[in-house]
Amino acid sequence: MGTNKKTEINELFRLMLANDNLSFIDAESDSHFSLKHLLLPVENCVQEKKALVFLYLNTSLKSLATYLSFLKTGHTLALLSDTIEPKLKENLEREYEPTIIYDTKRDTVNNYNVDAYGNNNISINLFVNTNFNTEVSSTIKILLSTSGTTGSPKLVKLSTDNILQNALSISNYLPIQNNDVTPINLPLNYSYGLSVLHSNAIKGGKIVCGLPDILSRDFWKYLDKYGFTSIAGVPFIYEMLNRIGFLKKQYPSLEYVSQAGGNLSKNIKVQFNDYCIAKAIKFFVMYGQTEATARISYVPPEKLTEKITAIGLPIKNGTLTIDDKTEELLYSGPNVFGGYANEKKDLEFWEDIPVLRTGDLAFKDDDGFFHIKGRLKRIVKVFGNRVNLDEIEAFIKSSLNMSLLACTGINDKFILIAHSNPDIDESGLKKLIFETYKIQGSAIKFKYLEQLPKTKNEKIDYKKIAAIFLED
Repeated sequence: MGTNKKTEINELFRLMLANDNLSFIDAESDSHFSLKHLLLPVENCVQEKKALVFLYLNTSLKSLATYLSFLKTGHTLALLSDTIEPKLKENLEREYEPTIIYDTKRDTVNNYNVDAYGNNNISINLFVNTNFNTEVSSTIKILLSTSGTTGSPKLVKLSTDNILQNALSISNYLPIQNNDVTPINLPLNYSYGLSVLHSNAIKGGKIVCGLPDILSRDFWKYLDKYGFTSIAGVPFIYEMLNRIGFLKKQYPSLEYVSQAGGNLSKNIKVQFNDYCIAKAIKFFVMYGQTEATARISYVPPEKLTEKITAIGLPIKNGTLTIDDKTEELLYSGPNVFGGYANEKKDLEFWEDIPVLRTGDLAFKDDDGFFHIKGRLKRIVKVFGNRVNLDEIEAFIKSSLNMSLLACTGINDKFILIAHSNPDIDESGLKKLIFETYKIQGSAIKFKYLEQLPKTKNEKIDYKKIAAIFLED
């Protein structure tokens, strides 16, 4: 495998190494490791050049070790889900021509040699083709799929400073302690999941990986076994936890829980907030985007009761403003990305983007807290009238006290309400919407689905919902 070459360690990785309390637990084997014991000699894989590396990840110890080992190097890492369909993987690889591929789902990759790397604890195979010399800007460190995409070639370009500054700002407001026990229950290829790893690795204690799905009974056995001090979840997870009786039980080890990845319906948020107050658990509601390396704002837990619909205050070193003409929420800070890559040549440059246009409509209240009103792209015209789908959806969820419901527009002709409640009163709901928004019942359609389709990031897949309706 060649001799070790000197690697210039980036500041984020240096802070992880400097955290003497950091350790990793593999739930599958109940094994404990230090960061140094996880590291693989992957810097020997390609000599003397910055390479493009594709990492198809899950939440296992092996994925974590592979990512952290490559984080230490000077290479650029595209973090992708290992559940992407093989043909979509091939399309991505054909477009970007990565020099190195990590993927446990395949034994071979056409035109790539297989190289083995290991230490006393872990061994992995890497697919390597040194003839692929994709040119990558020296500033680009991480590439992530945009929210909701799977095999799409559109990637967000992030720098080492982006992920460092975001980790520092998150650890500034979350009560991360050096004796924490943090589960990795969100995908590492998802900006929220990655931020949980980074912020806890520089300031926290034990990090647990190799866990079953958070909605399975086994996950909660591990919570009791290891004493998780925090849990991170997207709206879908909180909605499902509410359904399976999370709020009826006690979790003595939990000190705080966090929610991001989209708007959690007000009624569910109120229930979790009340529960957390009663159990002395801090509930952090946060707002972010992949283009801002995960986090933009948060609501301090002590303010959540009175600011239950807010996305909160900007994170440290971040600034939020509102476009006077469009009411679009604008963000600036050291965690703003360097543009999108849609094809290989886009990796050759880094764009300095002073202001991130979030695509969200917002307003700022008298206390300086920001609130989202909807998406610019979630505004549809029905019978010539502009309709905010997010506002309608939130209103219905609150009125019916149900969360598994989604509103989308169909060809600017009508509003489709997809739901998972076979007993929903459609005529009564049409009447309620007309009384509130003056939208005629003829402009509203319903579609019952046993399960609302989700993206890989566990967000509602509105495009899939519309496609299912149109197919039927």
